[in-house]
Amino acid sequence: MRPYKILLFMTGILVVLAALCIVLPGRVTIGGTEVRWPTLTQVFDAQTAAKEVEIPDRLWNLDDPKEAALDTTAIVLTTDSVTPSAPSVVPPKVVVDSTTDSRIFLSRFYASLQTTDSCKVRIVHYGDSQIEEDRITQQIRETLQQRYGGSGVGLMPLLQTIPSLTVRQELRMNGRLISASQAQQGPARYLVYGPKSMQRTDGLYGAMGQVAIMADSLVPGSEEVVVVCKPQTASAHYSTWRIFADSTIHYTVSGDTVHLTGRGAIYGLSQETNTGVIVDNIPMRGCLGTTVFTKIDSTQLATFYREENVRLIILQYGGNAIPENDKPETIHGFVKSYRKQVRYLRRCAPHADILFIGPSDMVRLKDGIWQSYPMISFMDKLLRKMCLEDNIAYFSLYQYMGGAGSMLRWREQGLAGSDGIHFYRNGARKAGNAVATWLLEPLTPNH
Repeated sequence: MRPYKILLFMTGILVVLAALCIVLPGRVTIGGTEVRWPTLTQVFDAQTAAKEVEIPDRLWNLDDPKEAALDTTAIVLTTDSVTPSAPSVVPPKVVVDSTTDSRIFLSRFYASLQTTDSCKVRIVHYGDSQIEEDRITQQIRETLQQRYGGSGVGLMPLLQTIPSLTVRQELRMNGRLISASQAQQGPARYLVYGPKSMQRTDGLYGAMGQVAIMADSLVPGSEEVVVVCKPQTASAHYSTWRIFADSTIHYTVSGDTVHLTGRGAIYGLSQETNTGVIVDNIPMRGCLGTTVFTKIDSTQLATFYREENVRLIILQYGGNAIPENDKPETIHGFVKSYRKQVRYLRRCAPHADILFIGPSDMVRLKDGIWQSYPMISFMDKLLRKMCLEDNIAYFSLYQYMGGAGSMLRWREQGLAGSDGIHFYRNGARKAGNAVATWLLEPLTPNH
């Protein structure tokens, strides 16, 4: 078929579809089956939304004003193209105490901050992909360290498969560079939140929920791993290395470089100080957070939390439970599982307080209209209710953003991505600063 005939054919199809959108309503029922299509307005709105400008996914040098400006590039998106619609499922009403400032449950943590001149106080921040690259955690760490001392980024895995904004990491095994994409060629890795092929049966994952095993199959003890971790920000500089590994692993430290030899498990490396505040960033991509901690050996967790003086455990989960679940009973099940994880962590760290950061607003394109997922507000309320009942602090990221539809405004401002779920790095900085400010501002009256 000649090109002009193809063009005429395609034009005719578009004309017929346009006429269908104009003449008929957006849906009809044929033989008991509902057939739906967008209106012309929705079609053009969807096209407008499709013109978003993607910010390249690479590491920005936040100390470089030119690159920092690029990180805040606005997304081209018009307000009228993303008008929220009513949710298809209306969740039941949840009665939540809105008068209690949940920071009253952080009293032991606040008291520990008064001791940072003579010892270190550790905070462990667990979460899903929203905190990858040290996002959100970085702002919490820097704010607390500026006020209470301390420096360094804390815990890191032996091999960092997701680059960090604060530390550039390089791994060599027996003299060969192992890149993030070649992780399977380095020491064997096991993840508590990974596929079954990467999970252990003994629960020995360490506090990070992942472990690397040095086990040269040719000559016992001959394997050598060299890790270089170079701070990328002023606040990432440190005074000491900590190596969390089996006693069979031997290591030497020279500047930003650690040489490790032997056969055994490495649970993590840490750049830190002996006093002040240490804040660990432990992201778990794709993790729901509903079973992860109860799979880690309790004795191992308890030992780390006790010996490292962990005084605050931050949990940031829930976002991965939203996109595929529109049923209130399913969300109830997730929150019930979070309660189980929280109580397990409390038994492992009886001296630590716990803060739960709820999911952000998230949006999807449905029937040509951008709208928030219907269960986010419901989960946010259930999580707050659960936290108040279990004496846990709760920060509502959803409410801080502005509630339903707020992700649309964040996208318009260049703070969030086109997927309607993840923050851009400047958006993550804003969220992290909000959490840090909330943590340190005076308690509300009567508390």
